Amino acid sequence: MRLGTRGSALALAQAEMVAHALGGAQVVPITTSGDRDRHGPPTQDKERWVKELELALLAGEVDLAVHSAKDVPSQLPEGLELVGAPPRADPYDALVGAPSLGALAEGARVGTASRRRAAQLRALREDLEVVELRGNVDTRLRRLADGEVDAAVLATAGLARLGRAEAIGAVLDELVPAPGQGVVVLEARTADGAARDAAQRITDAATWSALSAERALVRALDASCHTPLGAHASDGIVRSFVGLPDGSAWLRDEAPAEQAAQRLLAAGAADLLRQAELMGA
Repeated sequence: MRLGTRGSALALAQAEMVAHALGGAQVVPITTSGDRDRHGPPTQDKERWVKELELALLAGEVDLAVHSAKDVPSQLPEGLELVGAPPRADPYDALVGAPSLGALAEGARVGTASRRRAAQLRALREDLEVVELRGNVDTRLRRLADGEVDAAVLATAGLARLGRAEAIGAVLDELVPAPGQGVVVLEARTADGAARDAAQRITDAATWSALSAERALVRALDASCHTPLGAHASDGIVRSFVGLPDGSAWLRDEAPAEQAAQRLLAAGAADLLRQAELMGA
């Protein structure tokens, strides 16, 4: 079994985890357009992180693509499908550099590369100066150590998978995670029954159910990577957040999965999403 993956340290760690769960597999690093242009505008489409992996799948060069689920667009190319996901890691964001949001001084500089995180941070603490902090995990931690920011927000799962959990000052369960955060998802050719069977042998039912509900909400809202959207499903309940990047307006809800999108749309989520898209253009 050949596993296609990005070549970043985190992506390789996730692919090795999948290879071990499968009982052995060949990990095939592939450079994506997102890896080649890490300094491009933050509003670029998610496709840049998965396109080359999907092309390798379609060409038969790999049997499964290993993705961070939050990077996978809601619509997949014809001939490909998501076929499984091992157990989810902690889905929440982590604060590095302080023991809590409340402990940060007024006007503290908090770094993040995520519009979703920025929107929620500003909604919770309008006094904070939320600034763009990009790069891989090690780069962001180094910039924090160099004093470019007072604190940073990263994914708890990514820090843990890279052996950097000691850097976590607090797990921010007050922020609604990105859809699929903490999930490693496997993609295969629709016609490849062997790859699908292999993926399903290591799939965790609760993780798959939660991921399906979160991705369904993204599709129902017609959201994109430009929009600050959070969604976390657990035991059939979806906790959600939709807001503007500047934190000036937002919606939060908690509802059964089958009602989540309808309730958000009834409360005005479509207008917020349109405004957020314009602010990100």
